[in-house]
Amino acid sequence: MTAAASARWRVLILLGSESDLPQIESGVELLRALAIPFRATVASAHRSPERVRQLVMEAEQGGAQVIIAVAGLAAHLAGAVAAQTILPVIGVPAAGSLMGGLDALLSTVQMPRDIPVATVAVGPTGGYNAAVLAAQILALSDKRLENELRERRGAQAQAVEGAARRVEERLAQHSPGAAPHTSP
Repeated sequence: MTAAASARWRVLILLGSESDLPQIESGVELLRALAIPFRATVASAHRSPERVRQLVMEAEQGGAQVIIAVAGLAAHLAGAVAAQTILPVIGVPAAGSLMGGLDALLSTVQMPRDIPVATVAVGPTGGYNAAVLAAQILALSDKRLENELRERRGAQAQAVEGAARRVEERLAQHSPGAAPHTSP
């Protein structure tokens, strides 16, 4: 278990292989920052399907609320997980193949009817966004988490406003007669 041993984990993160770890590291850091207990481990849809089945069953029985599946190449892990549970499954297509992750993206996003996988971007950005999406799902029944996510969004909006002011002021200095745009 990669979260506090005393806390019951709410998110299960499955990696198709150890080499997929860099794809989810920033997402793991976000889950830690948001104090969301999780378990992360390796389980292959092709090489250890029984381990995948067992982990999904443990997640359901243990009260997990979201599963994140990270896999590259054929990327069947998220679909294999989704076929066994009604918990929300977030698929992270891993980059790194000869196709730059496009093969993993297509394998993750093209799911049959009634077996959905919420698919995020290829690579580490997808890993981070998977953690954000998991947190948003959990926030539906967790007011503390909802408030924290709203605060983070507010801080992001303020950062954009600051960047806009700096860019407008800089460009106005280099354009005689141009007045900086004032935001509403």
